[in-house]
Amino acid sequence: MDFTPSEEQSAAQGLAARIFGDLATHERSAAAGTGTDADLWKELCAAGLPGAVEDIGLLGLVLLLEEQGRTTAQVPLAATCVYGLLAVAGHGTAEQRERLLPALRDGTAVATGALPVHGEVRSVEGALYGVVSWVPWLRDATHVLVADAERELWIVDARAPGVSVVPVETTAPWSAGRLGLDGVRGESLGTGPEAHASVLAAGRTAFAGLQAGVCAGSLARAVQHTTTREQFGRPLSTNQAVLLRAADAHMDTEAIRVTAYEAAWRYDRQREYAAQALTAAWWGSEAGRRVVHAGQHLHGGTGADLDHPVHRHFLWGRQLDAYLGCGAEILQELGLLIAGGRL
Repeated sequence: MDFTPSEEQSAAQGLAARIFGDLATHERSAAAGTGTDADLWKELCAAGLPGAVEDIGLLGLVLLLEEQGRTTAQVPLAATCVYGLLAVAGHGTAEQRERLLPALRDGTAVATGALPVHGEVRSVEGALYGVVSWVPWLRDATHVLVADAERELWIVDARAPGVSVVPVETTAPWSAGRLGLDGVRGESLGTGPEAHASVLAAGRTAFAGLQAGVCAGSLARAVQHTTTREQFGRPLSTNQAVLLRAADAHMDTEAIRVTAYEAAWRYDRQREYAAQALTAAWWGSEAGRRVVHAGQHLHGGTGADLDHPVHRHFLWGRQLDAYLGCGAEILQELGLLIAGGRL
């Protein structure tokens, strides 16, 4: 395996780092409240970054999401790319690709996914019924990718009759909503459970990459704080306990990153990657929670300030922990995959 980015991937990552670094400031995020930074989203789309994902692949997307995570930028990049662009490009018909992809590329359409399902959806002769308790970035979405009880995927127009969206506030400001479906007609996407498994694994990989960036940003803030803040005439970073805590957080962050890279690399090369995606999700959930707690703890009393930038990383890390799934549940799914001989 070679995780060295291609020239195109490196260029896209560098552009994303510049845009997020310039625009995704703490002050702008605070002003956005729990909603999306619409101007930042327009800037990303004008730069062609969402549309570039079809060329740079899932690994390229993970690199972009790392840069988003470092700044906790409030834009629906992960959801639109995974549940929109990559899902339609990989599993849609020629007609669906021609009709849906242009708007997803330029950002005039925003996609999200009710995956994993936090609720129950059933299909009755092509009509969808049910409630999903929360879906990330649903309040921004024009299209929602929904999985029914049989693991069939459906593309739903978020503005269609029978669709209801109720705002929901989550731990992180993800512009989430409660999705209601009452006899909504959706478009079938892909080949049932196979497409569902592929999109779910890609989503886990992408959001693990986002978590790697969140953790890297939290740790960078902790390093800056402990190297400049003095206690008893010397920097906090010279204390062994601080050094060890930061070192553990660094190793956890690298574990999230490398497992996400591996899963994305295998996805792009059309190799089996379900187990690797689960591994990345486990590290993103378990290790991610440890890192953002460490980042806040290493700030001391300052870390308890809800308005401090490091607290944003804490909120995002905990939200991603919940979204990726309980560590024990992920391990159970991975164990069933191995026991079933599907590796």
